[in-house]
Amino acid sequence: MDHRFAEFIDLLKSLIRQPCVVGAEHSFFRVLQRELEERGAKITWYEGLLVAQGRQPNSAMFSAHIDRHGLICTGPNEFQYAAFVSGHRSDLLGNAVSEELMQKIGERFESTPVMAYEPWSGAYRGSGVIKNTAICEFRNNLIFELEGLEHLVAGTPVAFRDGLKIEGNLLSGQLDNVLTAALLVHLFSLGFEGTAFFTAQEESGSSWRYLLEWFRRFGGSTNQLIVVDTSPYPDRKAADVQQVVLRRKDNHAHYNTETTDQLVNLCEQLDISYSFKDAFVEKQNRELVSKGLPPKSLGSTEMGRITLASNGFVHGTTLQIPTTGYHTMSETASIESCQAFLKLLTVLSGIKHYKV
Repeated sequence: MDHRFAEFIDLLKSLIRQPCVVGAEHSFFRVLQRELEERGAKITWYEGLLVAQGRQPNSAMFSAHIDRHGLICTGPNEFQYAAFVSGHRSDLLGNAVSEELMQKIGERFESTPVMAYEPWSGAYRGSGVIKNTAICEFRNNLIFELEGLEHLVAGTPVAFRDGLKIEGNLLSGQLDNVLTAALLVHLFSLGFEGTAFFTAQEESGSSWRYLLEWFRRFGGSTNQLIVVDTSPYPDRKAADVQQVVLRRKDNHAHYNTETTDQLVNLCEQLDISYSFKDAFVEKQNRELVSKGLPPKSLGSTEMGRITLASNGFVHGTTLQIPTTGYHTMSETASIESCQAFLKLLTVLSGIKHYKV
């Protein structure tokens, strides 16, 4: 591992420890502002959006969401899943949350250590552990029981306590989406001169609104936006088939063909293995339908949402890192994928001196 990539790992270790619960991201924006300004970026804050720009802001445009899953205090010693509260009790497609999904989420975080913080300053408000989860039959809602945080008042965010783990070639932790956000911050260390957007509330389906508002206000139309994120796979065998994940579409819209093809060409030139997530899901669906089972969704992404809502005014594509352990405390990504991803970002940005 070269010293520049080791610098990225150090940055990721630091950022993953900073809480950033969906709907309570302000304190993390403060941390990002410091890290980005130290790397020479010009920072502007907007509601739900931090914009970092170099000296040639139109040379490349990347967007990463910064929010992670967590809890929010909703009453005396009562805690709910923050994405459900922030998203007004709907899932990422706007459908009412099913009991099955609530059950699955409750199981993911059993006995997980947590920490509470002030949403604006990030000041520490105490730590505890998840003791139990239950679906409230009267409110049809998932309620978390915590030990050690009985003193909190309603509105206080509670993050899952985390740290980066490195085992062999794998990074693990609550990576979605501090991983690619950290890569964009690191890009400024390497000489990035374009624009990086850091959005809030993606996990509750709202981030695209903040991004679209910026483009309508300042940026004009574009087909060059590249949204970066993690992409879940069922196991390491499926994840390791490719170093990076591309898409031609999601559940909402088709992506820009020209920008997607540019990524395909670069992957082939740089000998980076890639696959299309939509093709992967469609293949799975053919197998499911042949067995009489219901097909899976193509997924809901920031890129698809902003394309649909703007009627193509803001267009582009996605670039993702394949991971396993989706929305858990042990989501894993390979170091090899992160290095390939970073190589692509540097070439797309015109950074010539950096070699992974």
